Amino acid sequence: NTPTTRVTPSGAVLHFDSQKEARRYDFLIERERRGEIRDLRLQVDFTLQEAYTDAEGRRVRAIRYRADFSYERATEPDCCGEVHWLRVVEDVKSEATKTRVYAIKRKLMRERLGIDVREV
Repeated sequence: NTPTTRVTPSGAVLHFDSQKEARRYDFLIERERRGEIRDLRLQVDFTLQEAYTDAEGRRVRAIRYRADFSYERATEPDCCGEVHWLRVVEDVKSEATKTRVYAIKRKLMRERLGIDVREV
């Protein structure tokens, strides 16, 4: 993976872990500009298990998952003509980044939070 940067119109510099992730950002930002998606966010944290103190008084850290992208996409109009917005959580993955820890956290996202992580 080659770390890559993008500069937003406001001048902010965004850092991406790979060129593939930066290209996905370019694609999503264009979709947001066209109104196809909304509320695009980067590096979104989800808490899978809160921190706690065990019986011996040791502090156990929280388990968190950080997704590359989160946004809302519109549904097709329902029977009343109403459009709804659904949350989408994406992670840019290659075979090398599909680790055992990632697989466990992805399963916990579904089981604990009801969120399916979309791999791109």
